[in-house]
This record gives sequence, structure tokens and C-alpha cells, in this order.
Amino acid sequence: MEGAQAALPRVGKLARQDVPRCSLSERIGDVRNRVRAAGWDICVVVNEEQVVLGLLRERELAADPSTTAEQVMRSGPATYRPDALAADSVERMEKRGVGGVLVTRSDGRLIGWLRREDAARAASESRPAS
Repeated sequence: MEGAQAALPRVGKLARQDVPRCSLSERIGDVRNRVRAAGWDICVVVNEEQVVLGLLRERELAADPSTTAEQVMRSGPATYRPDALAADSVERMEKRGVGGVLVTRSDGRLIGWLRREDAARAASESRPAS
């Protein structure tokens, strides 16, 4: 990156790479236990190449334990590219009323989960003092 915006924080650097992942065929009961034990309330459904296929939030994780991720996942979740500005992502998340978003490469491979508060903090810290 060059120019005036080169030093501004980007979502790819802020995304949490430890976000839980699961496959289409995993049972919700198993996924839910693993996700909660890790302290999360979401799980990203990915294929073998780590391409994002869907997202499981609280409602989906509360489904019948015998159902599979594929049966209940939210398909086609919104994603951000790693070079997006943190400040821009905060504004969009606030408008949509969400606490976080997925960050993926252009080929759909998962980079991580961007929490709104992490992006807001980074954007705030990068503003020049007045």
C-alpha cells in the first residue's frame, strides 16, 4: 500500500483467525459443543479448501443436535476483502446492525472473523489527534 491511506488499518490484519470452522456434514450438536467450549457463538461452514459456504449463528447452533450444518446454515454470508478499511467496515456493520463479519480472499477462502469493536478500536486509534 502506498499513499495517504497506506497506514490506515485494514480488516485483513484485524480479523480473528481462530474463528471456529466446521464442514457441511458435521452434526449441530457436535459443532455447538465445540464452538461454545471455545468461547464463540458462531461457526463458519467451509469446504476442504477453507472456502466459505455458510455461517452458523446462535439460532442455527440451537437447532436439533442431529441436523447437519448444511441443513441449517445461512448460505452466502456477507464477506469483506482483506484490504477494506477498518473505518468503512465499522460504518457498514453499524448500518446492518451486526457485531462482526467474515473476511475472505477473492477466491472465497476464509481469513477470519472481524469483530465490530476491534475494527472500531483500530479505526479510532489511527485517527490523527486534533
